Amino acid sequence: MVKILVKSGGPQAVPEWRDGFAAVDPRLSAHWWEDASVRPEEVEYVVVWEPQPGWLNSLPNLKIVFSSGAGVDHITADPAWPRHLPLVRMGGDATAQRMGEFIAWSCLSLLRDTRHFALGQERRQWAQKEVPHTARERRVGIMGLGNLGSQAARMLQGLGFPVQGWARSRKALPGVVSFAGPAELPAFLASTDILVCLLPSTPETTGLIDAALLAQLPRGAAVVNAGRGAHLRVPDLLSALESGQVSGAVLDVFPEEPLPADSPLWAHPKVIVTPHVASLPSRAERARYVAGAIAAFEAGRPLPNLYDPDRGY
Repeated sequence: MVKILVKSGGPQAVPEWRDGFAAVDPRLSAHWWEDASVRPEEVEYVVVWEPQPGWLNSLPNLKIVFSSGAGVDHITADPAWPRHLPLVRMGGDATAQRMGEFIAWSCLSLLRDTRHFALGQERRQWAQKEVPHTARERRVGIMGLGNLGSQAARMLQGLGFPVQGWARSRKALPGVVSFAGPAELPAFLASTDILVCLLPSTPETTGLIDAALLAQLPRGAAVVNAGRGAHLRVPDLLSALESGQVSGAVLDVFPEEPLPADSPLWAHPKVIVTPHVASLPSRAERARYVAGAIAAFEAGRPLPNLYDPDRGY
């Protein structure tokens, strides 16, 4: 048997992980990361979220580290994480599909101001409101056009939104206007009505969505952040919402998670809060993705979504 240790979802999730792996490859045996019956030298693969500092480096025969989510900063924050090993971000069709659905839902929610109607329902008020625009009249600008951003762009186009994107390098996606690099960021922002952030976590992207950036959007633009919490300076967003520069926001990621109970974002009338669920596939889907990557690795084929320390994602 091939031993896989899992630290994601709690001990109660292990049977679901075990069944997911067994359905794809009966050789793969999943165990909770603190399972005393598994010796460290037996472990070949791990699937983790926020592993304990130093733990990964204590597994002498570890071959690959899999993040149970799309981000890896919760792993690379450990000074002792084993840099010589492949680090694979969660991906696959299910991850991209779920992110596309979330971004489409977010943009439609901002377009139709569903937060207004939700607050009316909470107060049992018949809170009618005229919605001034259709999707065809609101341009969505996606920051980050990788696998997730590309899928989101396709789904938004299907709803009628004009779509443009900004990334480090120029992308070629059908029907999507591409902006690249810092020099083209102002033009991208000036023509974006709904800003979607799907950027990875790097030193360059930390705090990127700040007062200066928000001021470059057209007045009344909206913001969706499903990238990383560190991308957004929350006080700057709150000020922009107060002034009317930003009309609304959907936020799935936060600098501190869980979002503290005293955060003003929870009750803000122009903010929709979701608890970091934008692209989280089922455990069965994630097990299938990991099993496929292990099979590729054992056959000498390239690994998918491999973390590149030089790029930072």
